[in-house]
Amino acid sequence: MKNLLKLFFIIFMFLYGYESRAQENQEKIEDTIPKKGYFQISPRVGYDFPTYKNNTPYIDYNGGLDFGISLDYYWNWFGVGADFGYIMNKPESTYPTDNLYESDFSSPINSFNLNEEKITRLFYGIGPNFQYITKSEKYKVELNTRVGFSNINGGRTLLEGTSEKSITYPLNFHAGYKATNVLSAKGQVRFTYSLNQNFGFNIGGYYMRHFEASELNEAGISASYQPFKIGDGVTSEPITTINSENMTRSEPCDCDIYSIGVFAGITYKFSNKDKVEVIDETQKVCPVCHEKHQPVCCETCGCNITITAKDKYTGEVLSNTDVILQDLNGNIVESGTTNSFGVIVFNEVKENNYVISGKLYGIDLENTNITQNDFKNCHKNSAGIQKTILYSDNQFILKGNVVECNTDQGIQDVDIQLNDFKKSLEKHTLSDTKGQFNFHLEQISVYTLKGKKDGYYSSEVEVSTSTYDRSKTLFIDFEMCVDPCGKAIKLDNINFDLDKSEILPKAIPDLERIVKLMKDNPNIKVEMSSHTDSQGSDIYNQNLSQRRADATVKYIVERGISRDRLIARGAGETELKNKKCANNVPCTDDEHRINRRTEFKVICF
Repeated sequence: MKNLLKLFFIIFMFLYGYESRAQENQEKIEDTIPKKGYFQISPRVGYDFPTYKNNTPYIDYNGGLDFGISLDYYWNWFGVGADFGYIMNKPESTYPTDNLYESDFSSPINSFNLNEEKITRLFYGIGPNFQYITKSEKYKVELNTRVGFSNINGGRTLLEGTSEKSITYPLNFHAGYKATNVLSAKGQVRFTYSLNQNFGFNIGGYYMRHFEASELNEAGISASYQPFKIGDGVTSEPITTINSENMTRSEPCDCDIYSIGVFAGITYKFSNKDKVEVIDETQKVCPVCHEKHQPVCCETCGCNITITAKDKYTGEVLSNTDVILQDLNGNIVESGTTNSFGVIVFNEVKENNYVISGKLYGIDLENTNITQNDFKNCHKNSAGIQKTILYSDNQFILKGNVVECNTDQGIQDVDIQLNDFKKSLEKHTLSDTKGQFNFHLEQISVYTLKGKKDGYYSSEVEVSTSTYDRSKTLFIDFEMCVDPCGKAIKLDNINFDLDKSEILPKAIPDLERIVKLMKDNPNIKVEMSSHTDSQGSDIYNQNLSQRRADATVKYIVERGISRDRLIARGAGETELKNKKCANNVPCTDDEHRINRRTEFKVICF
C-alpha cells in the first residue's frame, strides 16, 4: 500500500509540473479554446482466468473476481494512467483418489482431508495511454499499458488420505505464495460509451504477467505429491499404492504467473470546460485596435456577448431560437440561432447601446437591452456580457412528427390539419424533410389532427392539453402516422363462426374504425377482403369468403358510408399467407388460422 501511495504521488506531481510549465509559457492570450486535457477515474469489476507456472502437476487454478480502478489523464490522443487491481483465485486439487491402497495392496485409503487456500494478487502500476474518440464523442476506445509491482499471497494446498489402519499419508501438496513487489506488466483495451459529458459505461479485457513469482518454502520444498504405482494383482481398474517414503518433492520455483480477464465498469470524466489554453501561432490581429490580444473583452475591440434563451415559466433552455442584436437605430449588428443548450455567442461586439430580440416558432420573446455600463463591467473581467431573453407566451408548443405507420420513417410535405373544437378554428402546416411540424396549443383545449398527402391517408387523432401544466411543460411531443394507399392491413378481431357469415360483436370495434377512417377521408375507397384456409373445397371456400366480405361491407354501409366507396372481395384460399398449408398438407389449427383473416385496403382517388 505504501508503494501504491508513492505511485499516485509521483503521478500527481508529474501532472502538476506539466500544468505549471504550460501556464508559465502562456504570456500572451489570443484565441481561447476548450482545453483538451482531462482527468478520468474508472472503477471496474471483472473475472480473471489465471495460469500459474509451478512444479505441481495435480493442482489447477480456477478463475476469480477482479476488482480495480484506473486513474487516467489525457492531453489529447495520448495520456498517462495508473491502475490498481485486486484479484482472487482459488487452487483446485486434481489428484485422483480412486482405488488408493497402502503398499501392501490390502488396506484401502478411503478417507481424505483437503485444505485449499485462496490466492490474492494485488497489482499497482503506471504507464502510457492511447485513445481514439469518435466525432460524436459517444464512443471511445483506449489502449492502456502498465508496468508496476504485485503482492501475491496464499494458495497453500494439502490433500491427505487416511487408510483403514488409521495411517495418514500426504498425497498432494503445494506451499503457496507470499511474494512482494513482484515485477508485473499489464496491457488492456477498454471501450467506453458516454452517456453525457461526464459519465460513461465501459467494457474491456486485459493480459497481465507477473515475472518470477517466488513460491513458499516448507522444509526445503515448495511442492510434493505421491507418485503412482500399479499393483501386481488382477483388477479391472488401476490400483495406486501409497508409501509415505515415496513422495516426489520439488524445490521452490521462481516462475511466471499470467492471466487474462474481462471487465465492465463506469467512467467519470472531470471536465476542464472552463479552462483555456493558448495557441500562440493562431493569434489574430484585432480589426479595431490592430493589436494581438485576447478577444474576450477589451476597451478597444469590444466584448463577447453570450445570450441564453429560456422559457419564462419552466426555465427550460430553448434551442433553435432566432436571435437578433440591433442598435438603437434598428440596424441589425448580429444575428443567429441558439444551439442545443439554448445559447448563442456574438464575438467582439463594439461598445454601444443595443436591443436583443428573439423569436421561437413565430412567437416573439421578451426583448432585453445592453447598455454601455454593461461594457464597462465587461472590461473588468474576462467573462464577457451575459444576457437572457425569455419566452413568455402561455401556449404550449406541439412538436409533432409524422411517419409512415409501423415505421420510423419521417414523411415530408404532409399537410397537417389542426382543428380547434373550442374556437371552431382550422390551421394547416406542412411537415419538413424529417417529417417534423409544430403548432401552438392553448391551455385546457381539445384538438384533432389529420394528415393528407397524395398516395397517403390517415385517421383523425385527438390531443388534449387539459392534462398538461404550463408552469411545468412547454413542449408536447407528439407522433402521428399516415399509411400508403394500396397497403393491405389485417383486422385481427373480424372473425366468423364456423361456416357462418354473420358479424360477431367482437368485430364491431374494428369495423367502427373503418367507418371513422372513411368519414375522416371522404376521398378514399376501401376494399374489404375475406380469406379462408385450405380446408374444404376451393369453390366452397370462395363462396364462404364472398358472403363474409359482403356481410362486412353491409355493416359499413348501414353506418352511413356510400356503397359506391366499398368493394367486397372474397378471396377464398387463393392468397394463403402461410403457403405451406396448401390443399392436402397436414397443418395444425394454429397454422391454418394464419390464413383465416379479414383485410382492408385503401384505394385513393
